[in-house]
Amino acid sequence: MKILDRYILKKYFVTFFFTLMILIPIAIAIDVSEKVAKFLKFPDLTANEIIRDYYFNFIINYGNTFMPLALFISVILFTSKLSGNTEIIAIHSSGISFKRFLRPYLIGASIIALVSLYSNHFVVHKSNKTLEEFSEKYLRTKQKYNKTYVRKVSLQLSKNDFVFFGNYNLKSNNGYNFSYEKFDGNKLKYKIIGKSINWNPADSTFKISSFTKRHITEVEDKIENGIVFDTVFNFTPSDLLYVDYLAKELPSGDLAKHIAESERRGVKNLNNYKVELYKRTSLPVSAFILTIIAVSLSSRKRRGGIGFSLAIGITLMFVYIFFLKVSEVLGSTAEANPLLMISMPNLIFGILAIFLFRYANK
Repeated sequence: MKILDRYILKKYFVTFFFTLMILIPIAIAIDVSEKVAKFLKFPDLTANEIIRDYYFNFIINYGNTFMPLALFISVILFTSKLSGNTEIIAIHSSGISFKRFLRPYLIGASIIALVSLYSNHFVVHKSNKTLEEFSEKYLRTKQKYNKTYVRKVSLQLSKNDFVFFGNYNLKSNNGYNFSYEKFDGNKLKYKIIGKSINWNPADSTFKISSFTKRHITEVEDKIENGIVFDTVFNFTPSDLLYVDYLAKELPSGDLAKHIAESERRGVKNLNNYKVELYKRTSLPVSAFILTIIAVSLSSRKRRGGIGFSLAIGITLMFVYIFFLKVSEVLGSTAEANPLLMISMPNLIFGILAIFLFRYANK
């Protein structure tokens, strides 16, 4: 690695961490001012618990969220300073092209992208789970999610097997208005209807009460009524619970398996889960795009100096965040393609990065 690469990489990382260390304390200060009254409502809640369970995970979560913003601002800051000190002019005068000048920036972006990718897939979900549990216990006046009760839920157990519940209580393991249907292609062959159903975790069996069994044949239907009988199905009550917060708490491997299994079982809208999974990869990719944009904007010496480049950069950064949030919301709707929607900000800003790079390269 040449002296120029080491010089730029040093400034890249020093400015990046300095910017991140400014943004995170500001976020903590704002959050403390909003939450301190809620903390004081619980006399048994210690400062150690608040720091360990809430703010430690808050830093991990928001540090990862602020990473693209800190990266973009830091690259603009130190590149504008290099340009202002005519160092970039001297670099180009020595025969180094803009593409060669960009190489250490891309090396730095690669390192940050890899760290962000690892954090998104293997670390942040643990912080999200702890934050959710703390918020549910101390910060919310009422439960944000109902984790024990579901209504009008269905599962596809296999290609030909389906179950339906009018409602199910996961705390008492009791459900009502249950039905099971078995098909042969498009023809219904067997059906069970039960007024109530109870799950026994000890032996993984279901007890169906006030039931009707219907066997459908080519000649006639056979109907059997009864009070109660035990049976087994290829699912557990936890499979009935589909809520948004689970997506952020699952590691990526489990999340991908959960999506595949849920699709096989006929769950209608899993786009919230898919958006979360795709976002964990798309956000680190933005490190390359934002770095190219930042270098292209700030590598020329301008009359406005750092202030002008920084103003343009911050404006573009907030536009990027706006697009990112809009794409998450639109990608979660049932009709949307979540992969396309979550990739849209990177596609739009990728085109902008190519245009600015060509302009700066001239």
